[in-house]
Amino acid sequence: METREADGRLRELFQASVTLSSELSLDALLQKVVETAAALTGARYAALGVIDESGAALERFVTTGISDEDRAAIGDLPRGRGILGVLIRDARPLRLSRLGDDPRSVGFPPNHPPMRTFLGVPVLLRGVAFGNLYLTEKSDGRDFTDEDQEIVTLLAAQAAVAIENARLYESATRWSRQLETLHEIVRSVVDETDVERLLGLVCARLRELTHARVAYAALAAKDEGELEIAAADGDGADGLLGRRVRRSGSKLGRILERRQAARVDSLLDDPGIGTDELRDLGARSGLYAPLATRDRALGVIVVHDKLVPGGRFSEADQRIAEIFAARAAVAVALSERVARDTVRRVVAAQEDERRRLALELHDETGQALTSILLGVKAIRSATTPDEAEQAEAEVRALVVQALQDVRALAVELRPAALDDFGLASAVERLTETFSARSGIETSLQTTIDERLPPEVETTLYRVVQEALTNVLKHASAGHVSVVLSRRGDGAAVTVDDDGSGFDEADVRVDALGLLGMRERLALVDGTLSVESSPGGGTTVVAHVPLPSR
Repeated sequence: METREADGRLRELFQASVTLSSELSLDALLQKVVETAAALTGARYAALGVIDESGAALERFVTTGISDEDRAAIGDLPRGRGILGVLIRDARPLRLSRLGDDPRSVGFPPNHPPMRTFLGVPVLLRGVAFGNLYLTEKSDGRDFTDEDQEIVTLLAAQAAVAIENARLYESATRWSRQLETLHEIVRSVVDETDVERLLGLVCARLRELTHARVAYAALAAKDEGELEIAAADGDGADGLLGRRVRRSGSKLGRILERRQAARVDSLLDDPGIGTDELRDLGARSGLYAPLATRDRALGVIVVHDKLVPGGRFSEADQRIAEIFAARAAVAVALSERVARDTVRRVVAAQEDERRRLALELHDETGQALTSILLGVKAIRSATTPDEAEQAEAEVRALVVQALQDVRALAVELRPAALDDFGLASAVERLTETFSARSGIETSLQTTIDERLPPEVETTLYRVVQEALTNVLKHASAGHVSVVLSRRGDGAAVTVDDDGSGFDEADVRVDALGLLGMRERLALVDGTLSVESSPGGGTTVVAHVPLPSR
């Protein structure tokens, strides 16, 4: 009878080992180990405590036999004290007839079900304790036997191999996900011009990879005395945006000053955390990584409260945060350089425009006014009515021409039609004036019959204006077509000429005003494409996304 029972348990153990070896999810595997141990020994309750990296406490506690209601009533998971701590410190099997009579027992918390008999067996991975199996309350009311201990020890040995495989699989999956996320961040560093959007992406991905409650990035403010939270993701993120933190006396300030990452298991016990920081953030644990380049400290990226029992971050989490912070620091520094370069180019463009207007006023309007003065003198010096009448007619013609020139100059500066009637009317006036002054046949087609956001109208108008200027200066064209249209979720303008064209490979990036057009479009998230070939004319297309109606 006992032999048949032993054979049956061995068959169950073998089947369990096959099942365990095929499970790649660590959480699911731990649960199966606990349930199998309870079934093999007839235990009413079973648990598996996973030892943390320090080797002195439990980071995970998987149970069977206890209902969700009982688990909620018991409260926090055990920390690894009492009998559980004995098994952590001394990784050898332990069997007790009356758990409460052992002097090392610290009792049970309120609402915990009564437990008398006990069997504890370590789960060893290459001689190192990964955790312990805990079994209590055999269903027949008897003590756990030598056979129970032996069968659970065999199960623990088989479980150790399966756990190691599951850990390796999860580690490989985690690193693969981290690598993909890092590639995404690197691509964004190259493509994304908005530093706050990029930092928001970094915070979101870092929070996901570290399983944190919230992540945020704080940048050094211009006054150098504060840090301002520029991006955040997770629980309470909206309330963090724009918040300022004093550098002096704060954890963020010290991280920025020292340029060293830090991991804090308990913010409450860290003397470097100010009372205000604790109250404002409501956080228990934290991970800090500086945003720093070789010569500058730019800010700090922070994650709080790992969403696992204990809420502590690991060394692996810290390495991930440091990698992300290094990439984000490059993006912030690059964004600042781009902003400075953009300002310099804008200033240079303004100076070029002022220089051009000065030449226009000097060469055309100035000459016209000089001719008018000479005409007035001719009227005064006329000796006959016919001479006076002729001189007066010439002066009148000069005044009309001067007025036309001044009006044309004013239109170039800011066309009134753009403000009063919108893009289509302003471009219609522009193409008519261009055709009249250049002699180039110009046609306009438009399907835009509504007003667009002012900055979009101005941008597209200036693109048309610059494109027509290029046609006049470089294309030797006989016809130009301008098309305004709604395209997809935005507005587009196409300027097409039948001129001489050019080889795109031979044109500098900053030539033909293309750089200025691209920068102007970038300010409204627009794009510019140019197609041309020698003798085949040129097509310029600008597209600007519009907010949904």
